[in-house]
Amino acid sequence: MSDDSRTVPQEQLPSDDLHPPPMPVINMGHLNLDPATRARVVEDITKACRDLGYFQIINHGISQSVMDGAVEAASDFFKLPSETKEEFASDDLRRPVRYDTSSKDGISMSRAYLKHYAHPLGEWMQYWPENPPIYRECMGNFAIEVRRVALQLMEAILEGLGLGKDYQHEKFEQGLQLMSVNCYPKESEGDTAIGLAPHSDYGFLTILFTSCRGLEVVDRNSNSWKVVQPLPHALHVHVGDHMEVLSNGKIKTVVHRAVLNPEEARISMASINGFAMHEKVSCARELVNEQNPEKYNASSFNDFLDYLTSNLENKHRNFLESLRMQGA
Repeated sequence: MSDDSRTVPQEQLPSDDLHPPPMPVINMGHLNLDPATRARVVEDITKACRDLGYFQIINHGISQSVMDGAVEAASDFFKLPSETKEEFASDDLRRPVRYDTSSKDGISMSRAYLKHYAHPLGEWMQYWPENPPIYRECMGNFAIEVRRVALQLMEAILEGLGLGKDYQHEKFEQGLQLMSVNCYPKESEGDTAIGLAPHSDYGFLTILFTSCRGLEVVDRNSNSWKVVQPLPHALHVHVGDHMEVLSNGKIKTVVHRAVLNPEEARISMASINGFAMHEKVSCARELVNEQNPEKYNASSFNDFLDYLTSNLENKHRNFLESLRMQGA
């Protein structure tokens, strides 16, 4: 079980959909135009969150050079000798930087990953890898920019929920950012096609940049897997467990997985955004009433890590389910 997500039992998984509907694409630059245009974009974002739990964004303000630099830094890290990377290996889910692979046997290497905290950058960067030499600068630039985008999107979603864009503003500003940097090999004969098992992320929003195709999401309408076709210079956004809690179920988390690409190896960089480590997330009081009673218990990222640590062998009950109130 991953420390940024919760896995989904096999029997709950959808089928494959060979003809999925198109994915919403949001032009973020329109959020800064006149109030009427902003209101339409806010409505589009909220609808995508409510109906699907995912969308892509363009015109987000992150330069191609910053995105390319982060991919290069990630690629160079994963090309380092094993002994160099394994200096960051740990089973402690609370380590500020942690390297691992999806297999302990040294053979089925369908995913390697490096996870580290990124906000505030001045506090966490000292723990990041010093090799490759470009890693700290390039990944730091990307982390700062992608967090800015996450905060803009959160404001729009909170506005769309009727809470106002400044709702719990300080908690979001001071919140946690976890970077999950992943490397998936090119699919070859004998490989397992799944690079990362179906799961949902714990936080409010995950913003993902991927170097090529390989991400799939569950389309709720058809209960089938939908291939994410990355647009040039676009970022993928999906809703996490704590967004479902905050919205009291108005917005649902999205289940997703990674599959190996038969044409090339793939780098993905996910920015997972939440409240600070010990800050509890609860259902917004404004969204609780007699018709829509409170559905979830409050929890923090620290509670999530405690849950994972104590449920390593329990694959059939996920963190979000553990928060549901009886009868909800």
